[in-house]
Amino acid sequence: MKLRKLGASDLHVSEISLGTWLTYGVGVEKDTAIKCVHHAFEVGINFIDTANVYGRGSSETVLGEALAGRRRDSYVLATKVFGDMGGGNQGLSRVQIEKQLEDSLKRLRTDYFDLYQCHRYDTNTPLEETMEALTRAVKSGKVRYLGFSEWSPDQIQASIDMKGVEHFVSSQPQYSLLWRRPEQKVIPLCAKNGISQIVWSPLAQGVLTGKYDPNKPAPAGTRAASDNMGGAIKGWMEKSWLEGVQRMKPLAQEAGLTMAQFALAWVLREPNIASAIVGASRPDQLDDNVKASGAKVDPALFAKAEKIAEESRPPRTA
Repeated sequence: MKLRKLGASDLHVSEISLGTWLTYGVGVEKDTAIKCVHHAFEVGINFIDTANVYGRGSSETVLGEALAGRRRDSYVLATKVFGDMGGGNQGLSRVQIEKQLEDSLKRLRTDYFDLYQCHRYDTNTPLEETMEALTRAVKSGKVRYLGFSEWSPDQIQASIDMKGVEHFVSSQPQYSLLWRRPEQKVIPLCAKNGISQIVWSPLAQGVLTGKYDPNKPAPAGTRAASDNMGGAIKGWMEKSWLEGVQRMKPLAQEAGLTMAQFALAWVLREPNIASAIVGASRPDQLDDNVKASGAKVDPALFAKAEKIAEESRPPRTA
C-alpha cells in the first residue's frame, strides 16, 4: 500500500481508506464490521473515515470497539461534524462543535482526532464562529488537523482568506469516473492552497465494480438490493450507467485489473487525491480494492473510459 501526504499536514494516509457510511452500525452486523476494520489494517490501510451522523453515533461506537486496544499512533482517524443528531443538535456553531467533538471522542474511545471535518457548510452559522471553534479544538489537542466535505469554491476561498485561524488540509468531495465535477474548480483551488482531496464514492456506490447487470435485478447481498444501504445507489442504477460500466470492463482487463481496481486507479491518477474511501460489507472486498494502490495504467485506457462515461450519462443527470 502506498501512502500520500495529506495537504499541508504531516499526515501520510493510505491511498485506499476505509469508510463507514451506510455500513458499520447501520447496514452491516457488528461482528462483521469489526472484522472488516481489522482486515483493513492487515492489507495496509491506515486511514479510517467516519462521521457522528452515521447511524446517529452508532457507526462511531462500533468503530470505537473495533479500534480498542490498537496503538493509537498506528492509524489515522477522521470523523465529521454537522449532521442532525436529534434534539436540535446540528450544525457548525461553537456550541455544537464543542458538544459533538466531546461526544465523538467518547464513542470512538480516543483522546484526539487526526482529522476533524465539517460534513457540510453551515449557512446558519457565521464562518468566523465555525473557524474560531475549530481553531480552539486544534489548540486544545483534541484535533490535529481540519477538513471539510462538499463545500463550494466560494466557501473554500472564504476559509482560506480568513486570518488568525487554523486552515483546512483536506476536502472530501464525491468523485469518480461517473462524477467529475470537482475537477472544474474545487481540485485546482485546493491544489494551490495545501488542501488534498479524500474522495467518497469513488466506485459510485459499487456500480463501478461492474457487478450490476443492466438487464437483471441486483444480486442478493449487494448494496443495491439492501433495504438499509440501497437508497444512495439508486441514482447510479440507471440502465445507461450500468451499460457503460460493462463497456469499460475490457479496458480494465487490458490493464490487468478488475473493474473496481481500474476505477480506483483512475481516481488516484490525480495528484491532488490523497486517498479514495471505500466501504466494505465483507473483509474480502478490501483485498480487491487495495490492489489499485500503485497500479500503473496506460492513460489511453483511462481516456477511453472517460469517453464511455460521458456517452453513458443519462440526460437528466447533472
